[in-house]
Amino acid sequence: MTVLQIMADSDAADVRLRTADAEVIGAELGKRGIVFDRWPTMPGLDPATSTEDILAHYDARIGDLNADGRYKHIDLARIHPDAADPEWSAKAEAARGKFLSEHRHAEDEVRFFVAGRGCFYLHLEPEVVAVVCEGGDLVSVPAGTRHWFDMGARPDFVAVRFFEEADGWVGDFTGDEIGSRFPALDALVAA
Repeated sequence: MTVLQIMADSDAADVRLRTADAEVIGAELGKRGIVFDRWPTMPGLDPATSTEDILAHYDARIGDLNADGRYKHIDLARIHPDAADPEWSAKAEAARGKFLSEHRHAEDEVRFFVAGRGCFYLHLEPEVVAVVCEGGDLVSVPAGTRHWFDMGARPDFVAVRFFEEADGWVGDFTGDEIGSRFPALDALVAA
C-alpha cells in the first residue's frame, strides 16, 4: 500500500498527516514540489521478466516522461530475495545501509516502482515527508533535496531509474543522523 506520512523533523512521533489516498498523496507532495504519479502495473511480471521486456512494456510512458530528452541514462534496479545465495541477507543489508543516511543529489532522483516497495524520506524543514512507494508509483525528488531511502529489512523491488548524467546517482552525504530517529519502512507499513 502506498502511504504518505508527514512528521515534524524534530519529533517522529508528531505525525501531522498519514494517508493512503493517492489523490491526497499527489496533492500534498505537489505542494512541496515533489512529483508523484501512478502508472498501471505490468501484468505477468515475475523475477524472471527481463529488463528489456520491462522497459519495452513502459516504453510509451518513459518516452512521455523523457519527451525533452533530459534523461540520458534509464535503467532498472532490481533486488529480490535469493534463498539459493547464502550471502544474500548480508548483501541486502549492505545495500540497504548505503541509502539510510541523509544525502542529496545534483540532479532530480526519479524512480518508477514497477514492483515491490521502498520508502523515500524527504527532509523538508520543518518536516520529514515519508513516501512509501509500491508497484505503480512514480516519484521525482528535486535536486538538492535532503533525503534518505529505506528498502526494508527484506528488500524486494524493481524500479526504473532516470538519470541526466552517468554519475547522477552519486550521493552528497550530509552527516546528519536524522534517519536513525524516524521509523523504518517496515514500521511505517505496519502502523
